[in-house]
Amino acid sequence: MNQKVRRILQKTAVTLVLLTAAILIISAVEKKEGDTVSDVFINIRNLENGNSMLDSTDVLTAIERSFGFKLQSQKTGVVNIERVERVMESEPFVKDAEVYMDTKNRVHIGIVQREPILRVIDRDGNNFYLDREGKKMPLSKHYTARVLVATGDIQPHEPNYMVAKKGHILKDLYYLTQYIMADEFWNSMTEQVYVKNGGFILIPKVGKQEILFGKFEKVENKFKRLRKFYEEAISRTGWNKYREIDVRFDGQVVGRK
Repeated sequence: MNQKVRRILQKTAVTLVLLTAAILIISAVEKKEGDTVSDVFINIRNLENGNSMLDSTDVLTAIERSFGFKLQSQKTGVVNIERVERVMESEPFVKDAEVYMDTKNRVHIGIVQREPILRVIDRDGNNFYLDREGKKMPLSKHYTARVLVATGDIQPHEPNYMVAKKGHILKDLYYLTQYIMADEFWNSMTEQVYVKNGGFILIPKVGKQEILFGKFEKVENKFKRLRKFYEEAISRTGWNKYREIDVRFDGQVVGRK
């Protein structure tokens, strides 16, 4: 056998090996796509307090609503994993979703929830949450979050409220909530924010007084003066002596009985 014939036979053998491998791969893929989803596992990471705004039924319902069918027992070839992720991440309680299918045709769905930090009841009676990123969330049928509540003259939510040119009271409420949450003392003390004439009235959890806070400006200074008043005056007279504490004006705290 001369060298030329040997090279031809080697090339033919390599081609046959590659063709056989391609056929096996295609067959495996076709078989895989012909298989059915054997099960669906859902893991929802709880909020920090251990509660959850949604459950597995909500997840499956959202997927069925989008696809028009249940995942389980469907052909694996028609289940678009990336689409399942997009569907879940479009749900108002979901911050992030990770979806994959294992070698046994089981679909795994991991959910990270949005965490509410403020409950808003606006002037039109709309009732919703803002999460840590300032995004709107509906109320949950599973859990009522124990968070700061804002009521009063609050204009309805707008998708671009954080960047609105004229400003939006929700933006100020969001940043006020962030400030309160970052301080252990004020986070434990503050129960409600009432909005009136574009300014804020804080309602504490302890005592019967209202705190006239005013507009969202010089926030750190206002809380500093208010903290000093609590430490020096309230500590001596008790929580119920004053009906109003006014920190709206620079350099003073006015307590009204």
